[in-house]
Amino acid sequence: MSSDEIILKFSNVSFEWGVGKPILSEASFSVRRGSKMTLMGQNGAGKSTIFQLITGESKPEEGSININQNITIATAKQVIPREDLELTIKEFFEKCFMQKVYDIDKKIDEVFKIVNISFPHDRQVKNLSGGQQARLLLAGALIQDPDLLLLDEPTNNLDKAGIEHLTKFILDYSKTCIVISHDADFLNTFTQGVLYLDIFSKKVEQYTGDYFAVVEEIKARLERERMKNMRLEKDISHRKEQANFFAQKGGHMRDVSSKMKKKIEELESEVVEVRREDKTIRDFKIPSQNDIGGVILQLDSVAIAINHKFINKKVNVTLNKHERLLLKGPNGIGKTTLLEKLASGHAKGEHIKAGVKIGYYRQDFSTLDFNATVYQTLAKAQGSDGTEQGLRAHAAGFLLDAEILKSKIGSLSEGQKGLVAFATIALEKPGLLVLDEPTNHINFRHIPIIAKAINEFDGAMILVSHVQDFVEKIKFDFELDLGKL
Repeated sequence: MSSDEIILKFSNVSFEWGVGKPILSEASFSVRRGSKMTLMGQNGAGKSTIFQLITGESKPEEGSININQNITIATAKQVIPREDLELTIKEFFEKCFMQKVYDIDKKIDEVFKIVNISFPHDRQVKNLSGGQQARLLLAGALIQDPDLLLLDEPTNNLDKAGIEHLTKFILDYSKTCIVISHDADFLNTFTQGVLYLDIFSKKVEQYTGDYFAVVEEIKARLERERMKNMRLEKDISHRKEQANFFAQKGGHMRDVSSKMKKKIEELESEVVEVRREDKTIRDFKIPSQNDIGGVILQLDSVAIAINHKFINKKVNVTLNKHERLLLKGPNGIGKTTLLEKLASGHAKGEHIKAGVKIGYYRQDFSTLDFNATVYQTLAKAQGSDGTEQGLRAHAAGFLLDAEILKSKIGSLSEGQKGLVAFATIALEKPGLLVLDEPTNHINFRHIPIIAKAINEFDGAMILVSHVQDFVEKIKFDFELDLGKL
């Protein structure tokens, strides 16, 4: 249970990334010791930035951030930094501490039990699957035994067993925890309050209650604002008609008209701009390659990981146009490795029809050039067929505005990278779609639209996803469970 002691307080904090990219504007909120909080907000709103402000990685331009003395803080980030992928597991954990820890191997084994994984300590981080890396990120935060635990999308890449393990840990955790996640069911199991970062006002609104109750409260507030706007706009329109009528009469009536126009200005200042959280990506299609038919993919064998070694197993998978395969299995079995090899044409036992274009959504977005701008990325995918106007309209449908188009991929939030990946694939017109956890980092509002686009895709498709609600929205012709081979 939470106490009355406030251990973290933001007071009128303002922050922006570079010139003209405000994240926070006079934001204020507080966190009590022992509380379990959710940090909500649209993709790109700045949730991860708030974590960086808490840890001191970033400094506020205005306002103050007060943290109780002697409070220790640890963050489990969304993804492992690229420079850390070359580290061994032991080196990764050593980097979590400011000073040398002499019994580090024992601590690693203890924290591995908590997150339910086990690896040789000399194994390189890059050789772990996405789900295993997610557990490693969590273990890196837990090994520090912090007073304030910050979890940034901790369920991404986790299988059902991993999410259940994490949920139990958070429920049992006696210290303070703030979580960013788009997994509503997961959040609702432990959330006692919500910090809601409004992308429009740049302020943080604080709510108490479980996650579902707060989401309904926010929806109701947005609806009240919408109804108020409708009433105000009707009143303003009526008064403008009257003011124009009196202005034409001349004399004393002009003074009446002038006073009415001042009243109209007052009313217009009360209109609340429709919040951007209401915006979702537009319905979109992923056009398929036209000039293909027959068998697109034949898979005779797959390599699965058993006790950290890959073993070949015979399978019989044939995908024609219009057919979809759901690839299943626990974290670490080799799903991402298989998709990676399929997409590159280097999988054993794989035969992909000559000339087939592959649209590949990688969970780490490494198919995108992080040094290229969003505009350059989409222009390359579009080729010479389209127009600039068409490209910008296409981008806008994925909430990629003119400012984001100028940004480098590497500077975007993980959620925005996901939207760029989908926008790119839709321009590529693939014959085979290979999707590896495509809902990771994506705002829950966009997921039904993405599921619809995938379900209507006319080519062949292979999908890996641990998000059951998402999987249930898509019709599959075949399932292949690597864990049962």
